[in-house]
Amino acid sequence: MRLRRSVVALTAVLGLALVSACNSGNDKGSDSGLQKVSYLTSFGQFGREAYAYVALEKGYFKDAGFDVKISPGSGTVDVMKQVAGGQADYGIGDFTAITITLGKQKLPVTTVGMIHQKSLAAIVSLEGMGIKEPKDLVGKNIGDQPGSTNQVTFPVYAQRVKIDDKKVNFVPAPPPALPQLLSTGKVQGIGQFVVGVPLVEKADKDGRKAVVLPYGDVLPELYGNAILTRSDLAKEHPDQVKKFTGALLKGLQDAINDPAAAAEILKKYVPTTDVGVAKQELERMKPYTVPANSGDPLGAVDTERVQKILDILGGAKAITPGTLKPADLVTVDLAPKG
Repeated sequence: MRLRRSVVALTAVLGLALVSACNSGNDKGSDSGLQKVSYLTSFGQFGREAYAYVALEKGYFKDAGFDVKISPGSGTVDVMKQVAGGQADYGIGDFTAITITLGKQKLPVTTVGMIHQKSLAAIVSLEGMGIKEPKDLVGKNIGDQPGSTNQVTFPVYAQRVKIDDKKVNFVPAPPPALPQLLSTGKVQGIGQFVVGVPLVEKADKDGRKAVVLPYGDVLPELYGNAILTRSDLAKEHPDQVKKFTGALLKGLQDAINDPAAAAEILKKYVPTTDVGVAKQELERMKPYTVPANSGDPLGAVDTERVQKILDILGGAKAITPGTLKPADLVTVDLAPKG
C-alpha cells in the first residue's frame, strides 16, 4: 500500500510538472523562437532615436523574427567597439566618424544602410556667447562626449572652414549634461546634432536662441548616422541583417511620418522624455533622411559618394589616403535598394 501511494503521488507530481511546462510554453506564445538581438542607439535616448522604439512598439522587429533589447549608446566610437566586441549586435554611428576610426584601427564592423543622408553634426552655442560663425570657435571651450561624432569629425570641418582645430578646446562631458553646461556658461559651445536645438533652447532659463554651426552646410557630401553590425554577422547571416535593417527602417519611416506619435512611444519606454522636444527633433530630422536620388529608398547607400567621402577625408589628412575603399566600410549588397 505504501509503495502504491508513493507511485500515485509521484505520478501526480509528474503530471503537475507537465502541465506547468505546457503552460510555461503557452505563456511565451508567439514570442517563442524569436532571436534575441541587442541594439545600441547612437547617442542617448533623445527624440532623434525614437524610430527604434517605434519599430519595437509596432511589432516590426517581432514580425521579422527578433526579440530586440534597445540600450542607449554613448557616441560612435564606443558603439563601434561594443558591436565589434560582441556586446551589441547592431548599433548606430556617424558614417564619417566610423570611417575616420576604421582608418586608424581595424575593427570587425560594417555599415548596412544610412539613417541620415546628410550629416547632423554641429557645434551649438547660445546668443551672446561670442560664437556667430566658425572663426569664432578659436579659443573657445566646447563641451562634448569624447569619441562623439562632432569631436571626431571636427578637424575635417575645421579645415573646410579654414580654422586651426588645435586652437579649439573640447571639454569632456556626458551627453545629458551638455545643454546645462552651455546654459550656465561653463562652456561656450557644445557638440550637438542640429536636431538637438529644441533641447538646448529649452534648457536655457534665459530664453536665448541657439546659434548653430552645422557641419553639413560646409561638408554636404557627408552622410549622417549609419546602421552598424559585425562583419561576420553580415557575411554569415545576410538574411538576418536584411530583416533587421528592414524592420528598423520601417520604424524610421513611421517616426518621420508621425513625429508626435513617435514621441509618445519613446516616452513609454523612456519616461523622462519631453514629448514636445522629441517631436520637434523628429520634425527637424525628416529632411536629413530623404535620399538625394528620388528613386532611392530610405536607408540607401551610394558607393560613388562613399568614395568621394574617402577622398575628402584623405585630403584633410583625417585618414591616410588609399588605406580604405568603400567595401571596407559598407556591405553594399545588404543596403536598401530601389
